[in-house]
Amino acid sequence: MGALTVRDLVAQKGESLQLEPLTGDAGMDRKITVPEVSSPGLVLAGFTRRFLSKRLHVLGETEIAYLKSLRPAPRREALEGFLQPEVPCVFVTKSQAVPRELLELAKERDIPIISTRLKTAEFYRRLTPYLSEVFAPSTTVHGSLADVYGVGLLFVGRSGIGKSECVLDLVERGHRLVADDVVHITQRGADVLIGRANDLSYRFMEIRGVGLVDISALFGIRAVRQQKRIEVVVELTDWEAARDVERTGLDARTTTILGVDLPQVVVPLNPGKNITVISEVAAMNHLLRYSGVDSAQAFNARLLKRMAERQETKEYLSEDYE
Repeated sequence: MGALTVRDLVAQKGESLQLEPLTGDAGMDRKITVPEVSSPGLVLAGFTRRFLSKRLHVLGETEIAYLKSLRPAPRREALEGFLQPEVPCVFVTKSQAVPRELLELAKERDIPIISTRLKTAEFYRRLTPYLSEVFAPSTTVHGSLADVYGVGLLFVGRSGIGKSECVLDLVERGHRLVADDVVHITQRGADVLIGRANDLSYRFMEIRGVGLVDISALFGIRAVRQQKRIEVVVELTDWEAARDVERTGLDARTTTILGVDLPQVVVPLNPGKNITVISEVAAMNHLLRYSGVDSAQAFNARLLKRMAERQETKEYLSEDYE
């Protein structure tokens, strides 16, 4: 998301954050362009060299007590250095009474001052995740997402190859649908990707030849979930188009979404192949690797050990002249 206005924030989180604008409609259309929140700290004392003015700023009990300790002239001077034109909004926690100079200067510079009844720590705790989600990198992928044994499998491939049918079969076997056809992906932190369905298509699947079906109505509410972390990408390909299909699992494939590397399983399709069981095995194999057990590496080590043993036996026999 490119920008969020103060008005949007108040409308969406006003009840949760217990917000009350103190400057009326002044500055409510200011844009919030960064997801960080901080306290002005030394800025009120006059040190503005490293002041990050584009952040949202919070005045807690310490800042308000400091401002009230100043005489009117120094207080206004401190506030003039703090209320820079780039400041999008200032929050005052615990419904504290604010100095008159702060309200006057904020109205002059069209900067909203918003009070909250929350304590400072609780205000940070509730606001920070919201801003992180709003400003998180996101993208849309054509595919289907399912929760299989607790593992988020993202099925991709050409249109009509059978992604939806595969997920439908998984749901029938007791697994859960997250999104069909269009998957909205949002990055959380450095390497976590969360997938969810479009608001309109949530719970619904398009099955060619049948049409739209409501999965929760057919299989129960436990057959769907609103979002899931994407952990493995399953690419369905045509058998003829398959190139260098992995046979042992030693050379693990990866694919990148929003700069995050994800394990990738490429499955070439031919008549009679049970893609549902293969998907379940891919999910269980991921869980096994996550617990520290790599079947391919274990088999390879076993093979190398057997070859070494046979080589030692061969060398021993070649030196036996009796």
